[in-house]
Amino acid sequence: MASLSLKNVKKIYPHSGGEKPKKAKKEAAPIDPNEEKVNLQITEQGVVAVQEFNLEIADKEFIVLVGPSGCGKSTTLRMVAGLETISEGELYIDDRLVNDVEPKDRDIAMVFQSYALYPHMSVYENMAFPLKLRKMSKEEIDKRVRAAAETLDITQYLERKPKALSGGQRQRVAIGRAIVREPKVLLMDEPLSNLDAKLRNQMRAEIIKLRQQIDTTFIYVTHDQTEAMTLGDRIVIMKDGFIQQIGTPQEVYDHPANLFVAGFIGMPQMNFFDAKLAKEDGKYFVYFDAMKIELSEEKQAKLLANGVEPQDITLGVRPNHVRLSDSGENANRATVDVSEMMGSEVHLHANAGGKDVVIIVSTMKMIDRGITGFKYGEEIFFDFGGNACHVFDKNGNNLEK
Repeated sequence: MASLSLKNVKKIYPHSGGEKPKKAKKEAAPIDPNEEKVNLQITEQGVVAVQEFNLEIADKEFIVLVGPSGCGKSTTLRMVAGLETISEGELYIDDRLVNDVEPKDRDIAMVFQSYALYPHMSVYENMAFPLKLRKMSKEEIDKRVRAAAETLDITQYLERKPKALSGGQRQRVAIGRAIVREPKVLLMDEPLSNLDAKLRNQMRAEIIKLRQQIDTTFIYVTHDQTEAMTLGDRIVIMKDGFIQQIGTPQEVYDHPANLFVAGFIGMPQMNFFDAKLAKEDGKYFVYFDAMKIELSEEKQAKLLANGVEPQDITLGVRPNHVRLSDSGENANRATVDVSEMMGSEVHLHANAGGKDVVIIVSTMKMIDRGITGFKYGEEIFFDFGGNACHVFDKNGNNLEK
């Protein structure tokens, strides 16, 4: 059990062989939320992989670092573990500065993506190994190993070698080897990425159950937003070494800070449209093609409090908030490109004036309306309510924040 504090933590990888950067930057370049490629800052000192990372983690909290490849999440985790040096800033564990403390003295355990099990050892020996290094008694080692094995439901595999186990079973062993130490902090670096979809779902449930059974603080790294949304008490969304937003899963889904977060969190991805924000008789409206949408009272209040002026905007609407309309009145016309049957719902990809729009349609609503399916090229109309609108300025920032 432990609380952690990361204050202005930065990681700089020096240029190799005395190589100088082609173009040094004294300050971080502005973040373009629409830019997908990795755009890490380059300085005279080297490549900055993590930028001014600030985070307070409470005791027993489950924190998830999420973002695309190269965003700095694994580097941040490795700095917490002591496997990477901290270039600038401070890391505290229970109010103790640990920047220069050896990994073995931080009371931290880490589960790697590759399992990292010893192939010549049995499951029991793999799990007991870190306790033997601590010179614990055989009785205490046996007690801890068997308790962890029971928690993870791998007691029946204790005498097997790793090669005789499935991927999911190996990952349970790797987790078991970490928790037998009863660490203050348990770090997990994309532990489920090597598993198939069904096993990932099962292991997510196992990790949730494990979290209820052991008293420790979790820091979990993933690029999978589903894992982030289902596991984390709070999510830290990263891009190009910068924190984009910190919040609960519901907060970052309902109130994304910028276009990057809005597009990254949520599946299918949020729809984005060019639109205009207008203010009439003290109220805000969005004009989008043939539609005029009055924003909800909550959004009205936030925009008024922020003193937002009428302007060109990027309008964001999640696919499950887009509705099929019976007529073209205050609705937009589109033609169906692709119809994906997902069981309880259909994912429609439609073309609206050259712009791809994704609409999620409940199969129950289709039955109620007598719709049996959608054909390529079929004309449809869609609309959405003012409470479904996310309003971003042209720099990608959420105007409601």
